[in-house]
Amino acid sequence: MEKSFIVSSSPHIRDNANTRKIMLDVIIALLPASLAGVYFFGPRTLLVILVSVLACVLSEYASRKLMKRSNTISDLSAVVTGLLLALNLPPTAPLWMVVVGAVVAIVIIKQLFGGIGQNFINPAMGARVFLFMSYANHMTNWVIPGADAVSSATPLGILKAEEAAEAVLPTYKDLFLGNIGGCIGEVSAAALLLGGVYLVARKVIGPEIPLAYIGTLGLFTWIFGGPTFFSGDFLYHILSGGLMLGAIYMATDYATSPMTTKGRIIMGIGCGLLTGIIRLYTNYPEGVSFAILIMNVMVPLIDRYTVPKSFGGGKAVA
Repeated sequence: MEKSFIVSSSPHIRDNANTRKIMLDVIIALLPASLAGVYFFGPRTLLVILVSVLACVLSEYASRKLMKRSNTISDLSAVVTGLLLALNLPPTAPLWMVVVGAVVAIVIIKQLFGGIGQNFINPAMGARVFLFMSYANHMTNWVIPGADAVSSATPLGILKAEEAAEAVLPTYKDLFLGNIGGCIGEVSAAALLLGGVYLVARKVIGPEIPLAYIGTLGLFTWIFGGPTFFSGDFLYHILSGGLMLGAIYMATDYATSPMTTKGRIIMGIGCGLLTGIIRLYTNYPEGVSFAILIMNVMVPLIDRYTVPKSFGGGKAVA
């Protein structure tokens, strides 16, 4: 979640001290999910997280140095990107691949477009999709919590009957607590919700995008996700996959989300619809990453029609 501030001259110019404060809040909010990942998948998970954070910080330092720009690692945005990237990776991710993802996120997606607040897609999410498209085998190598070498299907893969037809669906309790296969940071809905409540209480994020996103996906999968209309297991879809991680921590990125409340609700609805369509009607059991990136690209258009005009006729600042 790259954070920035909206001011009169640009929607993405930021105050460094305030940015650092917000980033620190985001780091604190992500700690429960990070600790849950380490608890369920073992100590190697911590190594993946540390390598991702370190690689992102070093990539930011080196790229800013080469471009002869002021150093920005003190604002902690690179740390947040590294943490989010790690939480979007499987616990078995090779460390070299983690470094590749960090370079893509920081150098290509963030710094080449001007740095924090000027990226047009979420850096961590963009890097995750790049890694998925480039190294699909590594990015879909799931394991059973507590058994590093035992392959496992994700809950959504089981539901779609593509990864393990004979597997038993996890219980709602396992989905909520995190005793399932999946990415490091997406498995525990409880930990992600705890961090989300903290961010809303601290007013770092508003509830519009998460509620619209989760609510839309729940409604869509309830109507269309079962053998007949209005028979889908919407709660399973809400608790499974990267929905909580994406809706709370990545779709709410200031730089890649709409400026107005109305715009943010539209984005949340769009993310929910796209995620539902991808999950139910494509060969891919998950759709959060692609849905968020598509809606990131749509944000300028959403802003164009939702930011009210000022009295003089120009666009007002949200």
